[in-house]
Amino acid sequence: MTSFFEKMRLKLKYGTPVILVSGLPRSGTSMAMKMLDAGGFSVIQDGVRTADEDNPKGYFEDERIKDLANMEDTSWFRDVRGRVIKVVSSLLQYLPPDNFYRVVFVRRNLHEVLASQQKMLDRREEANDTGDEAMLKMYEQHLEKVQFQLRFREYFDVLYLNYSDVLSEPRREAGRLNDFFGGSLDVDAMAAVVDPKLYRNRRVQG
Repeated sequence: MTSFFEKMRLKLKYGTPVILVSGLPRSGTSMAMKMLDAGGFSVIQDGVRTADEDNPKGYFEDERIKDLANMEDTSWFRDVRGRVIKVVSSLLQYLPPDNFYRVVFVRRNLHEVLASQQKMLDRREEANDTGDEAMLKMYEQHLEKVQFQLRFREYFDVLYLNYSDVLSEPRREAGRLNDFFGGSLDVDAMAAVVDPKLYRNRRVQG
């Protein structure tokens, strides 16, 4: 985590940070968005993708993000400074480098991610042509690359949340979020929106 003095230097260089929630699809990013929304942040969402059986609490997405890899003008990110926006992990590399980003990155057991994705595809009657072992390898390599970027690019400051930890210890993890953002968030409100009943596709260890 970036030191206080380093944060001050980066703020002077880049201005107020853009707050990102990121992770793999089906890793718990919508839950983290809902927590930050309840905690007191203004979140960016356009309402195009509405709540459904896969995400009954909503997706908290902005459709513009889907075009980030091919977007020529990303100056609108400056208008997002001080607010929260969700950016899937595969698109972090396309963020404009003239902002400072405080990133909440949600990690989840990859077997659970795959199970959740498969159930979503089944409900939509969509095929998955890639086997689980190949997907696991792909995700592992992708996460290694992303974590390298988050560590060594100076305009990123990151807090990692584990999905299972948030579901089992919501107040503790809400407290970690509050500490990461300087202690101004409503910890009780963030913890209250976590719904353990939504922990589906749980992988049993043993």
